[in-house]
Amino acid sequence: MPQIRPITDLRNTTEISELCHSLQEPIFITKNGYGDMVVMSNETYEKEMAAADIFRKLLIAQKQIDNGSGVDGEEILKKMRDKYNYDNI
Repeated sequence: MPQIRPITDLRNTTEISELCHSLQEPIFITKNGYGDMVVMSNETYEKEMAAADIFRKLLIAQKQIDNGSGVDGEEILKKMRDKYNYDNI
């Protein structure tokens, strides 16, 4: 369940930091009852960015498949085997 905290909780930086690290998920900060910002640990941020990058690449790949401009994976592997004289790829 997402953690939602008022902006005044940011006064206790140690508690927020420990919460970010223990939950390993973003903490949503509100200001005057409305969403204002999100706080998370570096580790969580890096995981989120890596996942977003994978999804972005999958979307590009799907668009290439849909419009016929993609290249077949087996074809790429064959070219690599031929180029590097390697049969175990």
